[in-house]
Amino acid sequence: APRVRSVADPVHLAGQSGKMVGKLDWGKAPANYVPGLGRGATGFTTRSDIGPARQGVDMGNEIGGKPHEAGPASRDKGGDDDDDDNNNSKATTAEDQKFDKFEGNDAGIFANAEYDEDDKEADEIWEKVDERMDSRRKERREARLKAEIEKYRASNPKITEQFATLKRKLQDISYSEWDAIPEIGDYTVKKKKRENFAPAPDSLLEKARRENENMNALDPRTQIGGGQGLDGIQTPAGIGGAMTDLTAVGEGRGTVLSLKLDRLSDSVSGQTVVDPKGYLTDLKSMKISSAAEISDIKKARLLLKSVTQTNPKHAPGWIAAARLEEVAGKLVAARSLIQKGCEYCPQSEDVWLEASRLQSNENARAVLANGVRENPTSVKLWLQAAKLEEEPERKKRVLRKALEQVPQSVKLWKEAVALENEDDARIMLSRAVECCPLHVELWLALARLETYENARKVLNKARETIPTESAIWITAAKLEEANGNTKVVERIIDRALKSLQAHSVILNRETWLKEAEATEKAGSPATCRAIVKATVGLSVDDEDRKRTWMADAEECLKRGSVETARAIYAHALAVFPGKKSVWLRAAQLEKAHGTSEALNEILMKAVKYCPQAEILWLMAAKEKWLSGEVPAARDILEHAFEANPDSEEIWLAAFKLEFENNEPQRARFILEKARERMSTERVWMKSVIVERELKDVARERELLSESLVRFPSAWKLWAMLAQLEERENQLGKARDALQRGIKHCPTSVVLWLESARIEEKSDNVPRARAVLDQARHKIPHNPELWLATVRMESRAGNPKNAENSMAKAVQECPQSGLLWAEAIAMAPRPQRKSKSVDALKRCNNNDPYVQAAVAKLFWNDRKVEKARSWFNRAVTLNPDIGDFWVWYYQFELQHGDEAKQAAVLERCEKAEPRHGEHWQSVAKAVENAHDSTKQILMKTLRKVASAAPA
Repeated sequence: APRVRSVADPVHLAGQSGKMVGKLDWGKAPANYVPGLGRGATGFTTRSDIGPARQGVDMGNEIGGKPHEAGPASRDKGGDDDDDDNNNSKATTAEDQKFDKFEGNDAGIFANAEYDEDDKEADEIWEKVDERMDSRRKERREARLKAEIEKYRASNPKITEQFATLKRKLQDISYSEWDAIPEIGDYTVKKKKRENFAPAPDSLLEKARRENENMNALDPRTQIGGGQGLDGIQTPAGIGGAMTDLTAVGEGRGTVLSLKLDRLSDSVSGQTVVDPKGYLTDLKSMKISSAAEISDIKKARLLLKSVTQTNPKHAPGWIAAARLEEVAGKLVAARSLIQKGCEYCPQSEDVWLEASRLQSNENARAVLANGVRENPTSVKLWLQAAKLEEEPERKKRVLRKALEQVPQSVKLWKEAVALENEDDARIMLSRAVECCPLHVELWLALARLETYENARKVLNKARETIPTESAIWITAAKLEEANGNTKVVERIIDRALKSLQAHSVILNRETWLKEAEATEKAGSPATCRAIVKATVGLSVDDEDRKRTWMADAEECLKRGSVETARAIYAHALAVFPGKKSVWLRAAQLEKAHGTSEALNEILMKAVKYCPQAEILWLMAAKEKWLSGEVPAARDILEHAFEANPDSEEIWLAAFKLEFENNEPQRARFILEKARERMSTERVWMKSVIVERELKDVARERELLSESLVRFPSAWKLWAMLAQLEERENQLGKARDALQRGIKHCPTSVVLWLESARIEEKSDNVPRARAVLDQARHKIPHNPELWLATVRMESRAGNPKNAENSMAKAVQECPQSGLLWAEAIAMAPRPQRKSKSVDALKRCNNNDPYVQAAVAKLFWNDRKVEKARSWFNRAVTLNPDIGDFWVWYYQFELQHGDEAKQAAVLERCEKAEPRHGEHWQSVAKAVENAHDSTKQILMKTLRKVASAAPA
C-alpha cells in the first residue's frame, strides 16, 4: 500500500543527478487535520495533547466541518470506524470533565471567565443574605436542639448523676463510720489463672556459677587510696558489668570487708582497733548508686575531661570535675583534679576556695596560704583563711595581714574590728575611715565608740567627706539628744535639709518619714519629731495637706509608731488649729497611747482653739471626772456654758456629773435652769428621772403631765408614765396611759410591747394577743413584735401556736437574726444544727444574735473552743448588746481560767453596753441607776444563770 506522508514529514525530491530539486507544496491542510493520525503515528499522549486536539474534533463535528479523509489503506483497514469510536470516547470524557457535583454541567461554562469586582460584590451580598436567613432560624433551632439534648439526658442519665444524691450524703459520714465499712472481697466468678513454678535444673545453676566465677586476685582499682572510698562501683563484682548472681556479689563484698578489717587490725598484739558502732554508721552512710546514675556519672566525667583538656585555663571546668568526683564518692580523685585546677588557674579565687573545701582543716590552711600567695588582693580567700582559724589571736593576725594587702576592703575592716576590744576597735576604725573614707558605716561606728566631743568632730569630718549622706546628720541629731541638747536637734535637721538640697540631693518625703520611725524605735523621740516637722510637708499640695497627714498618722499607728503619729498630729494642729477633727484624733491618740496629763493638756488646748466644739468640752470634763477631779470637771463645764449657753449636751453633761456623784439636789437645780433656758424633750425626761430617784411621786407625775402636754409625741415620756402607774399598782391607769401614748405614737414598738405586757400581767392573754395582732398590722415586718407574740404563746402554754407564729415571723422577716436565734432555741435538739445552718445562710453569716445562738449550741455540746470562738464573734459584731457579754462571761466562768475571765470583763467595761433584753431590765431599774458596768454585768448574770445550759 502506498505510504501517506504528513505535512510534518517533508518529501525531498531528487533528480537523476541526485541534487535537491525543491519542496512539494500540498496546499492548505483540511479542517481538523491531525498529522500522522491516519497511519497511527500518534506516539505518546500528554495532557496538552488531550485538550486542544480532542476539543477541536468535537467542535468541528458540531459546526459541520468535513471529517478527515483517510487514504485508501486506511479505509481498507476500517480506519473510519476506529476514528468514530475514538471521537465518541473523547467527547464523553470531555463531558465528564465538565461535570461538577455542586454546579452540574454548568461548571465548565465559566471556568475560564474573569472574576471581577461585580462578581465579588454579588458573592458578598449573597453571603449576607445567607447569614440573615440563618440568624432568623438560629434561636428556634438552638432551642429545639437544647430540648432534644435535655430530653435525651433525662431518659438516659449518667451513672454519676444517678449516684449524685448518695455521694452528697457522704459529707455527713464520720471517720469511725467510714472505717466501719467492710472491705469488698473478690467475688468474681471468672476462673482465676493459676501460676505454676518449677525449680531450675542443676545444669542451669552450674552453668551460671561457672560464668560468674570470681577472680582470685583483686583488681588494682580497688586499692586506690589504700581501699578508702570503695563503693559498689569499684568492687570486683561490679567491674565486669551488671551482676545477676547475688552469691557472687555477697562474696565480693565479704572480700572487701575482710581487707578493711585486716588493715585496721593491730599487727603486733592481734587485737582489733575497729569501733563497731562507728564502722556500722560508716557502712550505713555508703551510697549504693544505681546503674542509671553510674552511666550519667561516666558521661559527665568524659564531658568534663574534654573541657579541662581543651581549655585548661577555664576554672569552672575544674570545679565541676572535682564536684562530680565528690558526688561519685571519689574524694581523692576530686582533690587531685582541683589541685590540677589550682596549677592551671592560679589567679582564680573560686578554684582555691573549692580546693580548701575539699581538704581537711589543716590542709585547707596550707591551700589557702598558697592561694593568697598567688592572689594577695582576694578578699574571699583572706576571709576564708580567717574563718578556718579557731583561736581569736590567729584570726586577728590573718585579718591584719589581709588589711596590709587590701586596705580598701570594708568587709575585712568590719571583721577585724568585730574581734577587737573597744579601745583597739577605736584605733582600727580611725585607720579604716582613712582607708575607706566614703563608707558611712565606718564613720558612724567610730562616732559611737568616741566620747561626746570626739564624736562631734568625727561626724563633722564625715559630713565634710560625704556631704550627700543624710544618715550622718541624723546621727549627729541623735548624739545631741542623747547628751540632753534637745534644742539643737531641730536646728541640725533643718541644716541637714538645706545642705542636702545644696548638693542636689532629692528629698523623698516617704523616706524621711521611715527614717523618723526608725529613729523613734532607736529611742530618740526628739529627733523623730524634728524630722517629721521638717519633712512632713514636702511635696504636698495645700488643699491635700490635712487629708494626707491624717492618712500618714493612721498608717504610723498601724505600724506601732506612736511618737511619729503624735508628731504628725502636732504639726497638723500647728497648721490647722481650728480643725475640730484633728483635735479629736490627737485626743484619741493620747487616750489610747498617752498619759492622762497629756490628754488633759491637749483637750485644754482644743477647747481654747475650738470653743464651739461641744464634744471637746465634754471629753475634757469626762476625763477630769474619771480621774476623780470633780471640781475641775465642774469648772470645765462652767467655761463650756459661757462658750455655749444654749447647748443641750453641756446642760445634760452637767446634770449627769452631779447625778452620778449622788448630788440629786444639784442635778435638780441644773435641770430647772435648763428647762427655763431651753425646754427640750430630753431635759424634761432627765427631770423626771431625778424626781424618780428622789422618790417624789407627786412631783414626778406633775412633771410627766406637763411634759406630755408640751411633747405629746415623745413615746419615752408615755412609757415612763405607765411605769410610774405600774409601780403604784395602778394597772388600769397604766393601761390608759399606754393607750393614749399609742394614739399619739402609733409607730412606737415599745408602747405596743408594754401594752401587751400589761394585759398579760392582768391575766388577759386574749387581749394581749389582740394588742400584738393590731401592732403587727400597724407596724409590719417588725421582728420584735413577732418575737413577743411567739414568747407570749409559749408562756400561755400554746406551743403549737408559738410554732405557727414563728413560721410566719420567719417568712415575714427572713433576715432577722433575733427571730432566727429564738427559732434555734425553740427547735428540738436534733434539729438545732440544721436550723442554725439555715439561720446563718439567711443572715449572711454576720448577725450577732445568730452567732450567739450557735455559740450556746456548742456550749451545750461541750465544744469549748468553738463556743469561745463564736461568742467572740458575737461581741465583736455588736459590743453594745450586754446579753452577749453576760453569756460570754458565764461561759468563761464554767470553762475558762482566771485570765480569760478577766479579759472578757475588761473588754465589757471598755465597750460599755447599753442594750439587750436582760441587760436593760437590770440597768434601767431604779435601784441600779448608779451601778457600774461590772456591777450590772454581775447582777444580770445572776438573773440569767438559771436559763444557761447545764
